[in-house]
Amino acid sequence: MRITKNHLKLITSLNQKKYRIKNNLFIAEGTKVIHEFLNSSLELEQLFCVDDSDYKNVVEKTNISEAVLKKLSSLKTPNNALALFKIPEMKPLLNSGLILALDDVNDPGNLGTIIRLCDWFGVEQLICSKNTVDCYNTKVVQATMGSLTRVSVVYIDLELYLEKSDLPKYATLMNSDSVYKTKLPENAILVMGNEANGISESILKLLNQSVSIPRFGNSQETESLNVATATAILLSEFKRLT
Repeated sequence: MRITKNHLKLITSLNQKKYRIKNNLFIAEGTKVIHEFLNSSLELEQLFCVDDSDYKNVVEKTNISEAVLKKLSSLKTPNNALALFKIPEMKPLLNSGLILALDDVNDPGNLGTIIRLCDWFGVEQLICSKNTVDCYNTKVVQATMGSLTRVSVVYIDLELYLEKSDLPKYATLMNSDSVYKTKLPENAILVMGNEANGISESILKLLNQSVSIPRFGNSQETESLNVATATAILLSEFKRLT
């Protein structure tokens, strides 16, 4: 099969969220990431590759030139292949274990890293406000390095979700009890806020617990931690102490 103008048009359009939703498709790039998705329950729509030696068992594949791949790829150095996968159906909401919730996290790199952290620490479900960056954004997919296949990401009205849940709900605040000195529960919701503004006031009102990550530097002038870095510290403490 040869690549067509319709293929080119479709792949280019999937860089925008509205067309990902319309076509129910997203892009994955690179051998490692693509194989993670191929070995998962996700359904492949089409694979485009320069060299098909790594994809001998894939039926839905099209050979393309390096020049075409470079034109289509969002990577500075395209890595052999690009694939289109169908966006899976949303999984049922969980109400046990440690659940991470994001309040309007905007940076694709941060979201991708957070999804990898959820995978590392065994957090099965990530709840995202509707204004959080799309997890099927090409940059997010790349940053997850395949962890998106193992973490359920749900976009939902975050206020309504928190109002209905009876789990303890944790905020991370600058002036609160140190997470290193706090007894943490096994079942809880941990909310992380926007990169610039933190947790919004409307969400903060719904949270009944809080912890802080203390600063140990002598100057005590560092304003805040990157949201993905803070998430890593907190997930580690929740898992270590439960």
